Amino acid sequence: MILYWLTSYFIGTFLTAWWIGKWKKTDLTKMRSGNLGARNAGAVLGKTAFLLTFLGDALKGVLILYIGFYYHFSFEVIAIGGLLGIIGHMFPFWLHFKGGKGIATFIGVALVLDLSLFGIMAICFVLVIVLLRSATLSMSIAFSAYAILCWTIPAFSQLWPLAIAIIIILYRHRLDILESWNARWWKSIK
Repeated sequence: MILYWLTSYFIGTFLTAWWIGKWKKTDLTKMRSGNLGARNAGAVLGKTAFLLTFLGDALKGVLILYIGFYYHFSFEVIAIGGLLGIIGHMFPFWLHFKGGKGIATFIGVALVLDLSLFGIMAICFVLVIVLLRSATLSMSIAFSAYAILCWTIPAFSQLWPLAIAIIIILYRHRLDILESWNARWWKSIK
């Protein structure tokens, strides 16, 4: 079990954006936000880089879960593995703990662990984006709803590690969220 968790963290530290940047001879840590995630890769290198980074980071989350399922670990142990994979993505030891912000890896993990809760989160995201027209704000609200449901609905209680992942993800996005709320507020008073 401990070996599985360590492996989950190490798999998480495989940063797709870093490898795509190397392939394109671009150091994404020195471009725009410096973040090694899909959004920065797409902004610097284009839509294909965004898509490849998103898929690579989501699939490593899926891989972590399938390793846990293969060894018949409990659902809670596997969820902790998912959390550690997300933490590995955000804080890779080999890049001085400066990685991505965890969205794609979280989506890969959440999609496979519980499709119904992921579906609720996705519906929440769509409804809020229609109202607010901001992906950042919609993400923060939908992710918060996911975490709240993990802690309040007994059927989802074994997903508590993902609620912790959401707290860390939202903290990493705090400046983006604040900027989006401020832009929305200023727009509403004009």
